[in-house]
Parts: sequence; C-alpha cells; structure tokens
Amino acid sequence: MSDSNLELSIVMPCLNEARTLPLCLKKAQAFLAENGVSGEIIVADNGSTDGSAALALEYGARVLTVEERGYGAALAGGIAAARGRYVIMGDADDSYDFANLMPLLAKLREGYDLVVGNRFKGGIEPGAMPFLNRFLGNPVLSALGRLFFRIPLGDFHCGLRGFGREAMQKLDLRTTGMEYASEMIVRAALHGLSMAEVPVVLKPDGRGHKSHLHPWHDGWRHLRFLLLYSPRWLYLYPGLAMIVAGLAIAALLLPGPMMIADGVGLDVHTLLVGSMSILVGVQSITFGFMARSYAMANGIIPTPSRYDKLMVGLTLERLLVLAGGLILLGLIAVAWAMHRWSAVNFGALDYRDAMRLLIVAVTCIVAGLQLGFAAFLLGVMQIRRRKG
Repeated sequence: MSDSNLELSIVMPCLNEARTLPLCLKKAQAFLAENGVSGEIIVADNGSTDGSAALALEYGARVLTVEERGYGAALAGGIAAARGRYVIMGDADDSYDFANLMPLLAKLREGYDLVVGNRFKGGIEPGAMPFLNRFLGNPVLSALGRLFFRIPLGDFHCGLRGFGREAMQKLDLRTTGMEYASEMIVRAALHGLSMAEVPVVLKPDGRGHKSHLHPWHDGWRHLRFLLLYSPRWLYLYPGLAMIVAGLAIAALLLPGPMMIADGVGLDVHTLLVGSMSILVGVQSITFGFMARSYAMANGIIPTPSRYDKLMVGLTLERLLVLAGGLILLGLIAVAWAMHRWSAVNFGALDYRDAMRLLIVAVTCIVAGLQLGFAAFLLGVMQIRRRKG
C-alpha cells in the first residue's frame, strides 16, 4: 500500500526509553493488525544513548533523529515526517496503552480535528501521577485554559492524543518543551478546529529512571504560555479591575475623609493608593493592546474578536485626543490648586485639601502621557511593510 493511502501514523517521542519502547511498539503493531488499520509507527528519537533507536528499527518502526532537544521538538519532528491521514501521539514509557487506540481513531473518523485523552475520566492508577500534578498542577492549568480560551477539555496535558495531520500542520506550532501540549490545544481552538476528548487510563511508567517531567519548571512554562496567548486575561481584565477599583476609591474620598469604624478612617493616603491603581490599570490596558496588536500581526492569534474590533477603533489620532483630554483635565486641576493657593497669598494650606486636587491632577496628567506614548508605539507597530 502506498504512503498516500496510510490512514494512521503513530508517533512516539523517545529519549532513552529502551526499557519500555519494545512493549509500546508491540502494542501499537498489534493495534494496527487487529483492527485492520493501514498505518506506520514513527519513533522520534531525541538523542537517546541507550540504544533506543536501534531497538525501534529492530521492531520495524521508522526512526527519525531529532537533534533539537525537547519534548515539543521531538513531536514536531515526528509529526512533520508522518505520512498518515491521522496522527496519534503518545509517550514511549508504557504509561499509555497503545493497544487501545480505537476510541481516539473513531473520533477522528467522525470528523474531529483534535481528540485528547482525559486521564481523570479514564482512571489514574496508583503511582502514575505525582500528587502535586494530579491535584494542583493539571486541574489548575486545565481550568485556566478553559477559562481563557473556552475550550471544553478536562485534561490539557494528556500525552495521548490524535489529530488530522494536515489540520495540525497548519497551526504552525512553535514551542519545543513540555508546553507543546498546551500550545497544540490553544492554537487549535484559536483556529476553530473541532475537538473532542475520550477517557484514557494512565499507568505508572516503566522506564526505570527519573521522569523527564519537572513539575514546577514545566508547570510554569505551561502557565506562561497560557498567559502570553491571552492578552485579555494577562493585561486587559486586570487593568480594567484596577481602574474600576481606583475610581471607586476616588468617588468615595474626593468629597472628604470617610470613617469606616470607630477611630478608623480613610483619607488622602488611601486616595493616593487609588490613584496608583488607576495608573497601573491604564498601563496594563495599553500593554494589552500592544501585545494583541503584535500577536495578530505575526499570526500568533488569528481569530478576531470583540476585543480586536475595539482595537481597530482605537486609532493613533483617537488615542491622542483622549490623552490630550486627560492632560488638559490635569492642568485645569493644577490651575485650580494654584488659584486656591493664591487666595491665601501662597501661604500654608490644609495639606489634605491640596493633596486631593494634586492627586487628581497628577493622575490625569500621567495617565494622559502614558496613553500618548502608547498611541505612538501602537502606530509604529501597525506600520505595514510594502509587499514585493
């Protein structure tokens, strides 16, 4: 049968898995034979020194040497070399059962672009997943992924998953480490690919050596990736929250001090904190617009949203008008403070009254300057290169 008629490529990233690789290959071969699936098995070797590559050849697998180190790099190399219509990827440490891949293949045959295993639904055998990963890392990161990107999957980091080869190649996945798993799901969602999940069982790996996973380091890389791909949650929403909180403080304290309990009151010191909250919020939102503009210009975030429509309306000129208005308001507040000072022949003032005006003035002026500078930076980022 020609390569063009292959239905399935099974890709196994491998780094010193000589102890478990033969069993994984036997199970994958049995699956193909017993289910009449035309397919191939690819071992993406990532620098093994224990003879894993030679073993893979003995068992009839295609061996691809991937020199760039990293879980994502190995998978990307194996997927690029795949010739099947569909690809199923899984670790070569015998933690997943390659003899039971039909649930994933069935979903792919139904037309789903990406099918991800869910270990929490299928079952996690004792000792298969560290306590921290099982009860903190995976649930929290998966929940953040669902919140940020509205993806209906319960296990973002399951290493057993299948996808349409052509659909996956269009995603232009870029990461090389463990966060490759998150990038695949996030970019699939941003590109509008259809997704499903199936229960899978996770067993303790049989490799006999330390896991390649580093929980804190790899967990941070996953979290960092989720945040970088969601400027709304990293910048926009926190910025809006800080501005609202600052404005609420200002509304309460601009008229005068407020007592909240016997002997406990809020005054200009708290108003100053509110001012800082507003300024940090403005800066955060402008960072969000710049990050989104860069991501869209470089094809990192391809799907337009209401957020993008708002960005289109925020032209350089409109932002400068808004910035100028804030600066003007601040200068008016400074002028009013000077007027009140002149009324006492530039003598002593009640510092609390003077500070209220000056806090308003400085907040408006600094926020206006931030917006003005951000407007020009956005303008620079939006300069189009001439084609050809």
